[in-house]
Amino acid sequence: MAAPDLGPVVTGAATTETGATSATGRSATGSVPPVPYDPELVEGLAAFLDLVEIVPLRAGTILANRAHFATIVPPMAVQAEGRAVTWEDRTIPGPDGAPDVDITIVRPSSPRPGPAPAVLSIHGGGMVLGTRFFGTPELVDLAERHGVVGVAVEYRLAPEHPGPAQAEDCYAALVWMAAHADQLGIDPERILASGQSAGGGLSAAVALLARDRRGPHLAGQLLGCPMLDDRNETVSARQYDGIGAWDRNNNDTAWTAIAGADRFTDRVSPYTAAARAEDLSGLPPAFIEVGAAETFRDEAVDYASRIWATGGQAELHVWAGGYHGFSGFSPDAIVSVAANAARESWLRRVLRLDG
Repeated sequence: MAAPDLGPVVTGAATTETGATSATGRSATGSVPPVPYDPELVEGLAAFLDLVEIVPLRAGTILANRAHFATIVPPMAVQAEGRAVTWEDRTIPGPDGAPDVDITIVRPSSPRPGPAPAVLSIHGGGMVLGTRFFGTPELVDLAERHGVVGVAVEYRLAPEHPGPAQAEDCYAALVWMAAHADQLGIDPERILASGQSAGGGLSAAVALLARDRRGPHLAGQLLGCPMLDDRNETVSARQYDGIGAWDRNNNDTAWTAIAGADRFTDRVSPYTAAARAEDLSGLPPAFIEVGAAETFRDEAVDYASRIWATGGQAELHVWAGGYHGFSGFSPDAIVSVAANAARESWLRRVLRLDG
């Protein structure tokens, strides 16, 4: 089968069983032609794959991938070096009957007058990989530029801890933030749940938990290329089966680890996979961003549409030619500059940022 034309060829491409090569170094096994990548993003996609996807994510390689991920992100001391921020690690109570939760708090070195806006940062990694320090670079930037106080949460990973353990840990961190707003110097009316990929899906789950349990107020939910649906059956999932960053196979491995035997059944909790929620009314304003050329495109669009159908607020951006996480790995591309500006605009409006 001939490989799809995805734009300029990336060097180091892998050969498929039929001898065809994809432009991303990943074989194209789906029957649906994929959306081409923006040519300006191809180099960043290759760098993403070279850095992250050393070993394909399968049930037997989760631990190896965790070990590799631990080498990718620098420690907090390095992230904060030379920046106008302070940081500290704490351990807070976890969900009822569950272990305590580790968090990292990031603050501006010179707090501004009055209670600060706050961000609960939830890291990506398919709920099977990564640590809270994957999300702290964003918190350092927000603290330095806008005086935001950030809390990054270390949630339990699957398969050792099936869903919804991940969302429950993140929700416990939100409850702690709201209860300690005075101590943290934050405005409890201006707390945002934010994450990319798995972190985006968990931010959606935290918003559902806060609504259903009448918990802390959320000013908004920032769902970056969110991982929302365990079924993994959309057109976009099939378009990126064996292609690109976080393809359908990686996604399948992660969801099986998270949901186990319940996967594909009605037993999957909406706090495990937010797309399973039957009612999306009464949620905080959502910012949903996704690339047009990635697995999660269609479930992100569907989630925004279902929020609108209830009369809710959702700002949806589908970026032409964007791969999974493109704005972080290809920040200088024209489409990435536009994506980052759109996210910044929404943050300013929702958190009422003044500088």
